Amino acid sequence: MSKFSIPIKYGVAVAAGLIAYFLILSLFDAHNQPIYSLFNGVIMAYGMFEALKHYRLHKGNKFKYQKGFMASLLTGFNATIIFTIFFGVYSTEINPGFLDDLITVWITDYNTSIGVVLFVVAVMGFATSLVLTLAYMQLFKDSWNTKEAKKHTL
Repeated sequence: MSKFSIPIKYGVAVAAGLIAYFLILSLFDAHNQPIYSLFNGVIMAYGMFEALKHYRLHKGNKFKYQKGFMASLLTGFNATIIFTIFFGVYSTEINPGFLDDLITVWITDYNTSIGVVLFVVAVMGFATSLVLTLAYMQLFKDSWNTKEAKKHTL
């Protein structure tokens, strides 16, 4: 098994969940309400947690903090990149009027383009991935509160 197979597999799964959620919201014409994007964090959190859990089970006793950190972070980054590409295609090709509905005031007052919106979507995804990875690694790291670890204290 390649060291990138878990982040790729779970990254694609998380991106599919984000895309499905977005498309479900678009059926009800609620995809232009930014408040609903808060649930994207829940989807990312669940997918990244499962990826890290699967990676730790796969490695067993050989689980290293740095490798787990990278597996979780790459999962989130892969999902973010895929979703950002989808969002760009959706807002330019599938529904060209979407951007006007999403940022009605910003698009006229600040001359906001699709590039800026895609940049914000990507940065939000990368930031969410980093924060969730740092939080989850606290759960999955080995405890130093053992007899063996106490031998190495001052």
